[in-house]
Amino acid sequence: MGKKRVLISYGVDVDAVAGWLGSYGGEDSSNDISRGLFAGTVGVRRVLKFFEKYNIKSTWFIPGHSLETFPQEMALVRDAGHEIGLHGYSHENPTDMSLEQQRDVLDKTYKMLTDFCGKPPRGSVAPWWETSMEGAQLLLDYGIEYDHSMSHHDCQAYYLPTGESWTKIDYKKKAADWMHPLKKGIDTGLVEIPSNWYLDDLPPMMFIKSAPNSHGFVNARDVEDIWRDHFDYFYREYDEFIFPMTIHPDVSGRPHVLLMHERQVKLIEHFMKHEGVEFVTMAEIADDFKAKNKPAPGAIMPAAAGSILKN
Repeated sequence: MGKKRVLISYGVDVDAVAGWLGSYGGEDSSNDISRGLFAGTVGVRRVLKFFEKYNIKSTWFIPGHSLETFPQEMALVRDAGHEIGLHGYSHENPTDMSLEQQRDVLDKTYKMLTDFCGKPPRGSVAPWWETSMEGAQLLLDYGIEYDHSMSHHDCQAYYLPTGESWTKIDYKKKAADWMHPLKKGIDTGLVEIPSNWYLDDLPPMMFIKSAPNSHGFVNARDVEDIWRDHFDYFYREYDEFIFPMTIHPDVSGRPHVLLMHERQVKLIEHFMKHEGVEFVTMAEIADDFKAKNKPAPGAIMPAAAGSILKN
């Protein structure tokens, strides 16, 4: 094995109330909205305290709704030096939206984050990790440099193709009608930092009443074992890899999950004694990837940062 280079990153999705409005089916539940209020206040402050304790810089993907509902807490995130990226307005599912609606949400939130941070956002996470057919092109139009919503790989960044298409099965038709391979898309210069449901705190550890397979009561030590196994395998098999984790103040603001993160970081600190292992923001992962990898010839490239604001 060669020289190690491991880039570890926490992506924090501040779903809070927006998550219940747009994805989790709690828009009519005062109790679920209350849980969102916990996430945007108590949860955010606890996660920030954790990062401060271990001197970790992270990337926070903030829905516009969370920014406007919790301005004081979001200012704490910004002022602590964490990166801030896009995450919809009310955690809307892009696949349920018209192109006009997607543009309206992106236009509003892009301008909001630019004003709030004093610079345009560089990255985006699609709410619920669902992307529309137009999603990648919209990000390119707005000059977004990286996305964190897709899963073509699990420990390596890559340039995201767009326009892939496939044939769904329709049992009312002849089999010949659906027996076609996936058609690959076209190349872009949009860096993809892979998402991973198995490195996400929410599915196993947040109870959602409207989800038939929702747990919320999985032992955090079981989740910790899964995350540790991922890290151990990548460390054994790759000289260079990335380890992006996705967390939510809704979940990781709870005591049992915060203690899981503390144990996880202490394990990683052991590896950090060796050269090449470090915590970084997702923008730093994107920069590192672009420095070593050129987009394919003819790839669709992101517009200049902030240029959309001049139109």
